[in-house]
Amino acid sequence: MTTPTRSGYANVNGIRLYHEIYGRGDPLVLLPGGLMTIPEMSVLLEPLARTNQVIAVELQGHGRTADTDRPLSLATMGDDIAALLDHLDIDSAHLVGYSHGADVALRTAFQHPQKIRRLVVISTPFALDGWYREAQDGMGAINAGFAELLKNTPTAQAAREWPQPERFARFLDKMGEMKRQRYNWSDEVKNLTMPVMLVYADHDSVSQRHIAEFFALLGGGISEPGWQNTTFTKARLAIVPGYSHYNFMSSTELAPIIAKFLSETMTGPSIGVSAAASVAPARE
Repeated sequence: MTTPTRSGYANVNGIRLYHEIYGRGDPLVLLPGGLMTIPEMSVLLEPLARTNQVIAVELQGHGRTADTDRPLSLATMGDDIAALLDHLDIDSAHLVGYSHGADVALRTAFQHPQKIRRLVVISTPFALDGWYREAQDGMGAINAGFAELLKNTPTAQAAREWPQPERFARFLDKMGEMKRQRYNWSDEVKNLTMPVMLVYADHDSVSQRHIAEFFALLGGGISEPGWQNTTFTKARLAIVPGYSHYNFMSSTELAPIIAKFLSETMTGPSIGVSAAASVAPARE
């Protein structure tokens, strides 16, 4: 891992939120997946920090952000991210989240849209039923009994340094309970106004049918864009071949896809041979 330029804690909403800052440029908040820590996001963090100021966060109960008596809620964690930006005197930032981190990214965008420039949602659905049943059952089964199984993972090792390390097992109970709760954010997705990119593995734990529905809620893929004077929406969709939900953070293809989305004008197709043909004037 590259060394952060800054790191520390922000006192927000009753927790001490650990974060690290890398690179320079437009601010970008990076949110790891469930039971993950910042170093496990290095495949994205390091390349994105070449062009952006990346603010990597460890969410409630993850890594160096100790759990407290505060209930575990995606909505509350979305507020945490907005409060962190205020703490850092950042008016708005790009937001990139993976899996559980993408859930929090969506909640942040729903609740604080003025703070989000562009949103990248990696490998999560907009409703619980978007996960295959096996994935729902697996996530919902997390409980304190997993503490021994997870003891050598980075997030469990970091929890040993919490003021009350015994809270980690209780946090796992809270995590499983949250993952069992039913939700459907389709109405809120339809109201998003910032550019949004959805990114999935071709063998993801989110069904391909749900992915298409998600893209359609954002206005993508619901009409013929036109051969000439092609009309694009502010939604983008990427399917990366050869990965599953569980090894997606090893994909070196992800960072260039995200970087392109963050830098494009969003006013038309990317310029390549086919795109150039689509915008070329018609011949007599």
